[in-house]
Amino acid sequence: MVDYYKELVKLGNNVLGLGALAEQAIQDSVKSLVERKSDIAKKVIKRDREINDLDVAIDEDCIRLLALGQPRARDLRFIATTLKITTDLERIGDLSVNIAERAIELNKEPQLKPYIDIPRMAEIAQEMVKDSLDAYVRGCTSLPYDVIKKDDEIDNLMEQVFNELLFYMIQDQRTVSRAVRISYVAKYLERIADHATNIAEMVIYMCKGKIVRHKVK
Repeated sequence: MVDYYKELVKLGNNVLGLGALAEQAIQDSVKSLVERKSDIAKKVIKRDREINDLDVAIDEDCIRLLALGQPRARDLRFIATTLKITTDLERIGDLSVNIAERAIELNKEPQLKPYIDIPRMAEIAQEMVKDSLDAYVRGCTSLPYDVIKKDDEIDNLMEQVFNELLFYMIQDQRTVSRAVRISYVAKYLERIADHATNIAEMVIYMCKGKIVRHKVK
């Protein structure tokens, strides 16, 4: 007979493992850009298969647990939240790959400017992912609300990056290609933060049974 509680614990641990891979992908992809090390970027791209495989395995476990019986309301919300979270984490992995790809392209050209806001965006986005997953494990705390509030900070930094890059492009047309690629990186990080926000909102649903998408600020 399957121990349902142990299976749920195992499921949660696997999600944390997936989250750790996603966090590492964010960190390494931006590191490959800032330190101009394309070999790190290539490793991020290669490791994406591991993220995809774990995402599929967790989804299969969720479906299996739903089929085993009729989980109680709290357990059902936990499984439903897990299904949503893994989708967001897999997309974070994909966006990290996108950053790595832009890093490889940018590393072939002279550096346009020192990277200041991009690493800061990455740091906040990584914190948001970590805190949203901590909330998933710890349950009903203020953490998911803190994550949602941080999204505005990411948006402000992205706007700052775009304005600075626009100035470069206006001043010198030769910078356009590099500036556009850097703007893509900023946009990818902003989308990573959005996925972390999605996770936080799902944790609130898991804890309280309330859907707060588009409502919490």
